[in-house]
Amino acid sequence: MKLTHYGMREWLGGGIVFLLLSAGSVLIAVFVNMLAGISLSVFFALSWLALAAFFRDPERTIPSGDGILVSPADGHVRDIGIVSGSAENEYFGGRDAVRVGIFLSVFDVHLNRAPCQLKVREKIYRKGRYHDARDPLASSENEAMTVVCDASAGGEEFTLIVRQISGAIAKRIVCPVEPGSAFSKGEIYGMIKFGSRTELFLPAGSDFELKVKIGDRVHAGTSIMAEIKNRTE
Repeated sequence: MKLTHYGMREWLGGGIVFLLLSAGSVLIAVFVNMLAGISLSVFFALSWLALAAFFRDPERTIPSGDGILVSPADGHVRDIGIVSGSAENEYFGGRDAVRVGIFLSVFDVHLNRAPCQLKVREKIYRKGRYHDARDPLASSENEAMTVVCDASAGGEEFTLIVRQISGAIAKRIVCPVEPGSAFSKGEIYGMIKFGSRTELFLPAGSDFELKVKIGDRVHAGTSIMAEIKNRTE
């Protein structure tokens, strides 16, 4: 199982603690009670594996079509709607935008990937609360990191926004990008630790055709979120 370096502090630190606790369980098995020592050792091993699994970085095959946009996160599509009259619309020249919200449970892979080829234009951090990521208030009130990008796909250039939002359990957003950073489609750019929400904003209109609906299960880098009409391969 490949683990992401974004979680090295957690899985490596947890591994060291596991080794120390395992040594203690061996002593218990030898000098106190064999069954108790073995049971503790198994429990500690399973606990570390559960922690490490959260930071797994599975191989993903990125779709090759030039006119498609892939999911920025694993999880379930929680909501899809038109955004107007908000701060995000300024980045779309005042036009409406389509927002797709993805809910990530603690069992999902939490790495975020670029939906298409893009360059970071602006990075905006919002200090906020920690509502459950399924709560409608999470989108507007929770801690969040918004990345505004100049994107290109299918011969078109457009503005794209990806927002990482902390949930009730998630307490740390990892987003080591800066203005000017460039990413290819499906490339990892960050993660949210322990349950969260990711939002994708696209220009509203006839140029994009959404390929997902509320309730769909999506995977970062592989699930097709939208296509540019008449531009697919």
